Amino acid sequence: MAEFLFAAAGIVLLMVALGLFRIFRGPGEADRLMSAQLLGSGGVAVLLLLSVAMQASAIVDVALLLAHDLDVDENRVCRAAIQLRDAAARNVRLEQADARRV
Repeated sequence: MAEFLFAAAGIVLLMVALGLFRIFRGPGEADRLMSAQLLGSGGVAVLLLLSVAMQASAIVDVALLLAHDLDVDENRVCRAAIQLRDAAARNVRLEQADARRV
């Protein structure tokens, strides 16, 4: 059973590495944001798989703390992205209004 869990952790870790490549070479900002979220949740998944495989309950605590911190950070990133989108939309509306005045 432990071999299977180690293999599963390795596969998840490989997917996280591919997500890291996507952060640097992503075609758009949304792809990069989703890849960043994949890094966090994939890291938590690897820690949980390893904790069960190695029968180390302390790793579960680390994974839970990491998951909580990532959730807080993802909320901040999402709020910042929404604020940037809204600010860009306001600028476009202002530019369109200025163009109509001229």
